[in-house]
Amino acid sequence: MSGGVDSSVSACLLKEQGYDVMGLFMRVGAEQPEETTCTPASAEGAAAVGEAARTHQGCCSAADAADARFVAGMLDIPFYALNFQADFARIIDYFADEYARGRTPNPCVQCNTWLKFGKLIDYADAIGADYVATGHYAQLGHGESGIELRRGRDVRKDQSYFLFGVQRDMLARAMFPVGGLAKDAVREHARRFGLPVTDKPDSVEICFVPDRDYARVVRRERPDAFVAGDIVDDSGKVLGRHDGVANFTIGQRRGLGVAAGRPMYVTSLDVLNHTVTLGEREALLARRLIARDANFFGTPPTDAFRCAAQIRYQHRAAACTARLAADGMLTVAFDEPQSAVTPGQAVVLYDGDRLLGGGWIDHAE
Repeated sequence: MSGGVDSSVSACLLKEQGYDVMGLFMRVGAEQPEETTCTPASAEGAAAVGEAARTHQGCCSAADAADARFVAGMLDIPFYALNFQADFARIIDYFADEYARGRTPNPCVQCNTWLKFGKLIDYADAIGADYVATGHYAQLGHGESGIELRRGRDVRKDQSYFLFGVQRDMLARAMFPVGGLAKDAVREHARRFGLPVTDKPDSVEICFVPDRDYARVVRRERPDAFVAGDIVDDSGKVLGRHDGVANFTIGQRRGLGVAAGRPMYVTSLDVLNHTVTLGEREALLARRLIARDANFFGTPPTDAFRCAAQIRYQHRAAACTARLAADGMLTVAFDEPQSAVTPGQAVVLYDGDRLLGGGWIDHAE
């Protein structure tokens, strides 16, 4: 339980439906000031074996824990704060390493994969709990190949993208009580239950980067990643200097530190030569991508197959043809070129509302 409205309502609905519910709060040890927030992915709190979020706090602040504990008290259910600090350090290491390599990480996907449907499943086994329930806006269903993960009913809030890395056998242990509801309906339930978090705004930032200064975290964890180099245009002309490739991400337009007289975007990052290349918007377009470490919820087709691919959380899934090679590398060819296909981000494949699987973008072509 995060202290946010989604996980709080999830706990209430489960208790109302007759489940034996236990609330858990993930204490991850991320230091943050009082005015901070958590990412859309990390803000999906868990009930029955639980999780984390506060409007201005994050998914792991003392105030969030207090809110979660208060709701658990209202429901008269056991509540525990679990120390996940050592496990969460793995996510921060991953975050810093990816930026140091010139890639853009997605720690919320890893948090769901490694912790919420990894370590928490282990905890559920230890206490004899059947399910892990979270406040994600996603749904489960059954198809020809068994259990399926589907988009949440509220398309504006759908968070299935962040769950692509969960192992299929874990889906049988998952519950998403608010996944079939619109956000407004969730708040109405919160009012019905008399929850003090009814009007708590949604969280929008990474819990361990509350001030959105990603480079500060990377500099603290991987100071060697900050080596000065050139900022060049696509012809190789030097436009300026930078103090570390880890300050940039593909598609970035603001904070480039140079004035080119026209809109320019980061189009490539060369970590070995410490070079940041800028170009016009058209230079960001790509027709194909290659992804690694693919995870599918059913047996993936052996031949090329049609689907829609989402290359970041705010991206509208685009029509494509995908193929999974024997070595686990996933090739996605778009019908229309897509902008800012970013190494390190997840590409997630859908057939309608059904999530087929996905992988981690290695490079664009």
